[in-house]
Order: sequence, then structure tokens, then C-alpha cells
Amino acid sequence: MIIRPEALTKGSFQSFGDVLESDGVSPQSINYGHTQKFADLAAITVMDGGQGHISIYRSCAIELPFRIRSLERHPLGSQAFYPLHDRPFPVVVATAVAVPGPADIRVFLSNGRQGVNIHAGVWHHYQLSLGQESDYLVIDRVGSGENCVVQQLDEELLLEI
Repeated sequence: MIIRPEALTKGSFQSFGDVLESDGVSPQSINYGHTQKFADLAAITVMDGGQGHISIYRSCAIELPFRIRSLERHPLGSQAFYPLHDRPFPVVVATAVAVPGPADIRVFLSNGRQGVNIHAGVWHHYQLSLGQESDYLVIDRVGSGENCVVQQLDEELLLEI
């Protein structure tokens, strides 16, 4: 089965998480007018005694078509990805069902200036990059407890863009 991305918008992504972007957000002037603050783009969820953690992930570029073979989810916290580049990248997610299948999976295409905060429990693919190796700022939960569940898919999907 072939799957293609759709545009990443706040409305289309709302059941999976939050779109992190400054477009359409009124900034607050801080630091004596030297800085514009785009605040409250998403609420980071951390449950069961964990703590928020900030990392940089460096993802290798994928070759298209790309085989989607598995998804993961984090039941104890949200996970945010924000690009440290200005290139489009795909975001593969699935509804928070017990075992995701092809009908549950959607692909969104960030414009390269948008990130995502994936809600706790939402299935998603690990970070994918197009064209070249790319860095992402990642905010997620660390601490005790099982917070990464991986599910192999019964049917591979081919991602085409």
C-alpha cells in the first residue's frame, strides 16, 4: 500500500498533537524590544514522576519510496520535534488504537518551519528527514516506567512524496 503526505496544519493534526509554528501567533515583545516571544505553542505532558528532557536528534536522510515497517508510542508523555533547519520533512502518525493498521496511519508534510508535539499515547514513526541529514530539537519525558512501546506493522507501507 502506498501512502502520501498531506499538508501539516493545526486543524488536520489536532487529534495527534500540536503544530509548533510562529505563523499566526501574535508575539510578545521582551528583552527591551530586542526579542519576539511566540509563547504557549504546546503543553508538554510528563506523567508518573518523569521529567522534561531536551535533546537534539540528528536523523539520516531517507531514500524514497521509504518502507514504513513499525510505529512507536510514548504512553507517559508527549514528544515534541522542532526542525533546526528549513526543509520539509514527513511526520507519520496513527490514531491511539491498541494495534495500528494501514487505515489508522496518516502522513503530514511539515513546511520546514513547523514542528510537532505528539500527544502521549499517539503512535508515530521515528523522525524522518528528506534530502540530507538533519537536526531536530526534541522535548520529551525521561524517568522510570515503560515509556516507549514499539509495534511492528502487519503490512508495510510505502511512503512516496
